[in-house]
Amino acid sequence: MKTKVKIYLTVVIAIIFTLQSCQPDETYTRISGETQGTTYNIIYNKSEMLKHEIDSLLHNFDKSLSTYIDGTIISKVNNNEQVELDEYFISVFNKSMEISEKTDGMFDITVAPLINAYGFGFTEETGVSDTIIDSLLQFVGFDKIKLENNKIIKTDPRVMIDCNAIAQGYAVDIVANFLDKKGCNNYMIEIGGELITKGKNEFGENWKIGIDKPIEGSDTQNREIQTIVTISDKAMATSGDYRRYKVKDGIKYSHSINPKTGKTAKDNLLSVTILAEDCMTADGYATACMIVGLEKAKKIVEDNEDMEAYFIYSDNKGEYQIYFTEGFKEFILE
Repeated sequence: MKTKVKIYLTVVIAIIFTLQSCQPDETYTRISGETQGTTYNIIYNKSEMLKHEIDSLLHNFDKSLSTYIDGTIISKVNNNEQVELDEYFISVFNKSMEISEKTDGMFDITVAPLINAYGFGFTEETGVSDTIIDSLLQFVGFDKIKLENNKIIKTDPRVMIDCNAIAQGYAVDIVANFLDKKGCNNYMIEIGGELITKGKNEFGENWKIGIDKPIEGSDTQNREIQTIVTISDKAMATSGDYRRYKVKDGIKYSHSINPKTGKTAKDNLLSVTILAEDCMTADGYATACMIVGLEKAKKIVEDNEDMEAYFIYSDNKGEYQIYFTEGFKEFILE
């Protein structure tokens, strides 16, 4: 499962496109900043400067779900300390459980011990071997943890959780809810590549978003765009393993880890983009699809009528190929 790298070193960064040939219909405000080890960019249709309030909101969010800050709620849960769970933690836990059930357990936030062992997590890397993986798998699985009376109950104190594969999408939703309450009816919120849109951009058009071509080793300076989509009132999340991975002794280890085998995902699926009503859902399912691979990912999205998907994969010749759901067609600009 994706970990720190997805939140803290953006795996796929969406690019916001606007047409410069038109004149803006009304005043829009742009703000940007840093959060969760990555950046955010927000555009909304009010002149009021909301950066301070949004920064404060994201800071409080981190105090709940960041595994990299001492004393957060999730850190206390992992350390088996007494802690009162908040709405952020409970919402992410329940959504993670829901996605786990709908993906046959392939999305699992209890994969934290494996994430840490591979060096993608919040503790020192220990390295992996078949023996180490087998020993850690006994602490992985949603059957080993539950939410009861506002407390986390573990079957073993060594069970730990890592919500980074879904929390960033939820942070986007939290900011969207804030802007809704402020009366904004047109906005785009992007945090580390995960985003949500509402209404129209400043030129009265749907928001235009780029999906990166999954070039191994590419970064924000040398990426290429695979396609552009135009969306409104939709959330979008993209997951891929082509920017963040480790190579040891000639073996490539991705940060997408199968919670049943403990091994990093190996498939010809290179990039997954999910459209959904909320970003937490899009984020979680994008992760799950990367783990299960192309064919099973197709089945997952087919079974979820409220989602659309765009996959980039390599064929037997190593050439890029694409697959997208029937409903995704209407969002493709070029």
